[in-house]
Amino acid sequence: MKHEPTPVQTARRRWFAAAGAVGAAAAAASVLPVAPGAPTVRADATPTPPRRGGGYHVSAHVQRYYETTRV
Repeated sequence: MKHEPTPVQTARRRWFAAAGAVGAAAAAASVLPVAPGAPTVRADATPTPPRRGGGYHVSAHVQRYYETTRV
């Protein structure tokens, strides 16, 4: 007697098959060489600071939040 899979089982099998395919594609892409002329990211590159001066500052929005957290 042959058992027919339910729609849930079929959907689950398709999902796992797709997840396996995505994982295999990611593994393959990680070992492929970089195309010539493609931009590369240097690990030692320093980020550029924001134009406004950056860093933490207490804005009106942040001040309102602080006021709501007082006990």
